[in-house]
Amino acid sequence: MAMQPDVQLPHSPAWTAQAWISFALAFGVMLLGIYAMPVDIWIKGFLGMGTLFLVGSSLSLAKTVRDQHEAQKLTRRIDDARVTKLIAEHDPLKPAL
Repeated sequence: MAMQPDVQLPHSPAWTAQAWISFALAFGVMLLGIYAMPVDIWIKGFLGMGTLFLVGSSLSLAKTVRDQHEAQKLTRRIDDARVTKLIAEHDPLKPAL
């Protein structure tokens, strides 16, 4: 049983640029909207701090999910290697001792 290596293709430059541009645009428009709101400064400050906290926690969540996925891939590969080794060492014709 041959194991297939996990091949992870890199993102294209166009995809990376699109992701960064959409992030910057969304963040900038949100801050512009908060700035242009006809409300007191303390409300704008509260919304601005909420926006910054939301962006930071979103980045942390994305990193955590990615790290958990990578850890599961490693664990799966180790388990597959153990099973492959057991199968390779097993000889059904060998008499039991």
